[in-house]
Amino acid sequence: MSFAPDGHDAFEILDPATAPAPPYGGGSLCDLLPSVAAGLGVPGFTATLPIEPADRVVVFLVDGLGWELLLRHPEYAPFLSSLAGSSLGGSGRPLTAGFPSTTATSLASVGTGTPPGLHGLAGYTVAVPGAGYLMNQLRWQPHTDPAVWQPYPTVFEQTHLAGVATAQVSSPLFAQTPLTRVALSGGSFLGRTTGEERMDRAAAWLAEHDRALVYTYVSELDGAGHRFGVDSDEWRMTLDAVDRLARRLAEQLPPRSAMYVTADHGMIDIAPEDRIDFDEDWELGAGVALLGGEGRARHVYAVPGAATDVHTVWSEVLGDRMWVATRDEAIAAGWFGPSVDERVYHRIGDVVAAARDDVAVIASRNEPGESAMIGLHGSMTAVEQFVPLLEVRR
Repeated sequence: MSFAPDGHDAFEILDPATAPAPPYGGGSLCDLLPSVAAGLGVPGFTATLPIEPADRVVVFLVDGLGWELLLRHPEYAPFLSSLAGSSLGGSGRPLTAGFPSTTATSLASVGTGTPPGLHGLAGYTVAVPGAGYLMNQLRWQPHTDPAVWQPYPTVFEQTHLAGVATAQVSSPLFAQTPLTRVALSGGSFLGRTTGEERMDRAAAWLAEHDRALVYTYVSELDGAGHRFGVDSDEWRMTLDAVDRLARRLAEQLPPRSAMYVTADHGMIDIAPEDRIDFDEDWELGAGVALLGGEGRARHVYAVPGAATDVHTVWSEVLGDRMWVATRDEAIAAGWFGPSVDERVYHRIGDVVAAARDDVAVIASRNEPGESAMIGLHGSMTAVEQFVPLLEVRR
């Protein structure tokens, strides 16, 4: 479809069906823990990833460690880079995060083993259907009953019930959060403050049990990317620290163990001149009741009766740089998985816009913190979507 605004040269509007939807069911984050659980002999799970069974498994998730970013910086991540060939069962290929490629969505996909269309954490912020306001699913504000919002059991809960010693080793701050409850609960929560303490406790947990699954996490790389950008010395120094943590964990693995290093998303730096400010753009704001999501993956909720017009305008203004889809087009294209639960349907925007180019739709007044971030993520480009699945076995 071509469009020529105000007599200018026509440009091609991107077809939402051509967006590289994640390969849910055989190559995405939601396939990781079910495949691990199958290898541990937990009933009801089938391995859809090419990974070998192990009696003791640790999953180390590094927030923001995109595959392409890792490959660009072997000098700052010598240990992790040396494992690149082990990724995804020795194929040397990455997993995909899922859409949108953002922390709350990805952690729910990891923990529940289901795609966003089922677990329902379908964006950084999404509309609460019928309520007229947005919910931040990372901070869980305003509060919504976690069990109603995300009713599926976690893989951790199911492995624990099957007799596998299951634990999460993370910051004590996350022990009681709703996001932990809906995505990562099951077994024991072991709060440890520093990365070194988490690596040591995760390794000790494996050594203490014959059959074990432990998950551990660090967030500092993501924070450095947002604040300073992924093309910064601060980010590279943080990557170096993460590399040393991974080596520390690998060196302590007991026999019959497998360690997997993965991530929730990658990241891309977006220059100030490539940011479109929704709060200053009357055209994009016309007919919009709520702007959800984040800069590179927007959920746009229209006032009643305006959804078609909003889709038209967003396509005309952004459609050569972003895949702009109606809710039903995005669902049909598989952006959120093979199917979408009824309870999730209206959490998805009337219009969903995902960046293909180096561009972002910010909201300087309503989202000042997010709008000031240098590194962003959320869309389906390779630098945001591709994440490692590095493997060490003992």
